[in-house]
Amino acid sequence: MAVTDTGQVKAGAKKPVRLFKNMTAKIAAVPMILTALVVFVGCTTWTIYHSFTKSRLLPAPEKWVGLDNYDRLWSESRWLISIENLAIYGVCSLVLSLVIGFILAALLDRKIRFENTIRTIILYPFALSFVVTGLVWQWLWNPDLGIQNVIRELGWTNFAFDPLNNANIVIYGILIAGVWQGSGFVMVLMLAGLRGIDEDVWKASRVEGIPTWKTYIFIAIPMMRPVFVTALVIISAGIIKVYDLVVAQTSGGPGIASEVPAKYVIDKMFGSQNLGLGFAASTMMLLSVLVVLIPWAYLEFGGKKNG
Repeated sequence: MAVTDTGQVKAGAKKPVRLFKNMTAKIAAVPMILTALVVFVGCTTWTIYHSFTKSRLLPAPEKWVGLDNYDRLWSESRWLISIENLAIYGVCSLVLSLVIGFILAALLDRKIRFENTIRTIILYPFALSFVVTGLVWQWLWNPDLGIQNVIRELGWTNFAFDPLNNANIVIYGILIAGVWQGSGFVMVLMLAGLRGIDEDVWKASRVEGIPTWKTYIFIAIPMMRPVFVTALVIISAGIIKVYDLVVAQTSGGPGIASEVPAKYVIDKMFGSQNLGLGFAASTMMLLSVLVVLIPWAYLEFGGKKNG
């Protein structure tokens, strides 16, 4: 049916077909869709399925063992220590990166002199790979070359600080290296969010006599909710898959004190040649990623739709 000039509907007319609109864009998206289906969905399904099998050096889909791999996984002290380390590293890294990044962004937002130079210097560690960052901080924590040696040469001969060889605080030595690298990136995100706030908001707060720190906390931060959510997801994804930073600094030592889930998976799959147990561990890591992504997707899409 079609609508005439008088507003009447003319029978027999066909509705326009929307399927063939923007065909060039749809055809160009086909490789991406196929890649997502095959690589991500297909490989994820394959991994989850083989986590229920007794696969060793090679996948063995016929050797079904049910939940045995998961029972063994959660009864192994090495996996439990890796989860504990990831929790400590994750919570501290998340909080410190957001706080430090926002404070640095707030300071740069005051339009200080040499802002571009300072921003580049702070962001520079993010350009380094985790391997390079780990090696740099390994030298800094080295008692014969790094901070301990420098302070002793200044006169404090009894000073002792060797976190990478202390099982009780080794995860915090890794944490400092991670925060050092990631805070600059968070600062850039926060600075972009602050620069996106209308200048009239700052003028109104100054007219009302509101202190600057209150303006940032009670006005700027609530307006930057999407920026904080994005930073939260990016940081969380990096935390869950942290691997090379640990390997470069401690290789999981001393002993297994700095073990993390990603290193556990790699060691089981390629070191111990136990694919089934490695797949089970990687499936648990996938669940942890979904725990982060599902709330984010709801906040970004579901919340807006309901609103």
